[in-house]
Amino acid sequence: MNKRFLLSIVDILGLCVVIAAVTLMFVQNSQWMGVLLIGLGVMCLLSLVPFGIKIKSTLPDIIFGLIDNGILAIMAIFGGYFGGITGAVLGGVVGNAITDGIAGIFEGYIAEKFDGIDVSNKRTMLKSAVGKMAGCLFGAGAVLAFASLFSL
Repeated sequence: MNKRFLLSIVDILGLCVVIAAVTLMFVQNSQWMGVLLIGLGVMCLLSLVPFGIKIKSTLPDIIFGLIDNGILAIMAIFGGYFGGITGAVLGGVVGNAITDGIAGIFEGYIAEKFDGIDVSNKRTMLKSAVGKMAGCLFGAGAVLAFASLFSL
């Protein structure tokens, strides 16, 4: 294994630990959870800078995560509203299956467009993982911030 691979694994797993710890610390303060998730998404993208990865090159993965978790969060909110915990889980699971397909359309489309312009579209473990993590945090964060604004 090379050094870059190991550093990528450490970066991804480190982000997972920080995201889990921070959200657990603030879970009772749901009013600010959306903004917090968006901030954690920014932190994910900033973790790519030491690796020399341009944020723009992660756009297909960010869009995938944004659509995927944005719609999933909406489905979980509706599921929870109508069916409690079981409804929220079902809303999340069914929402995830649906949104993976929808988000994949957009991810693939943007990746294909990148081939025609001067943006690196080379897939790497780190870019894909962190881009999708950031996009997922942005999507869920935006939905939760909206829900909090309107007391949903």
